[in-house]
Amino acid sequence: MSWIPFKLGQPKKQIVPKTVERDFEREYGKLQQLEDQTKKLQKDMKKSTDADVAMSKSAVKISSDLLSNPLCEQDPKFLEMVMALDTAMKRMDSFNQEKVNQIQKTVIEPLKKFSSVFPSLNMAVKKREQTLQDYKRLQSKVEKYEEKEKTGPVLAKLHQAREELRPVKEDFEAKNKQLLEEMPKFYSSRIDYFKPSFESLIRAQVVYYTEMHKIFGDLTEQIAEPGLTDEQREKENEAKLSELRALSIVADD
Repeated sequence: MSWIPFKLGQPKKQIVPKTVERDFEREYGKLQQLEDQTKKLQKDMKKSTDADVAMSKSAVKISSDLLSNPLCEQDPKFLEMVMALDTAMKRMDSFNQEKVNQIQKTVIEPLKKFSSVFPSLNMAVKKREQTLQDYKRLQSKVEKYEEKEKTGPVLAKLHQAREELRPVKEDFEAKNKQLLEEMPKFYSSRIDYFKPSFESLIRAQVVYYTEMHKIFGDLTEQIAEPGLTDEQREKENEAKLSELRALSIVADD
């Protein structure tokens, strides 16, 4: 979100104190940053959940492909292992979908709703700026007549200019006061608004990884061959690979 003031002639009178303008720019700048951060977080959360879904679906696809592999038809023990893997992957996918749904509902949707407030805020700031430019224009007009010789026609025009200025000045001061009061409140509200969402995100992750620990713990017990270390399994695989390489159909020319 951006704010570019209009470039018009300035009245001689300082109609908005510099300290007030600095306060306004500071508070609005914080909200600009908040909007950018909220949009980025929403985008990153969507990417994260999409990646989680793709990962679990791929794992299910791999276990399904293994089940249809001819190896399983020839080796009942291997078939049993792959069936255990397939069951585990489907359980993982189910819990992952629950986690993603929870994050979508309690984190991504609230982020989206929070972001939807900023266009109204931007419009309020834009209206304040437009009113300020009208205020400056009319103030310059009043000053022009004040500097002229006080003849009847000039005094009449000065009176008319002051009457035009008065409601615009009041309108600007009201808009400015409201924004200066409400922008800090809006900024501070982010903590109470987002805290439940991030607590829900943490709970969803804890539940998911607790279930994953159980699922893969059960899977390990079902497929592990007792008495073999990872190093021993690696050596066994290398020995079998050497036997395959010794076959004439795969031997180097």
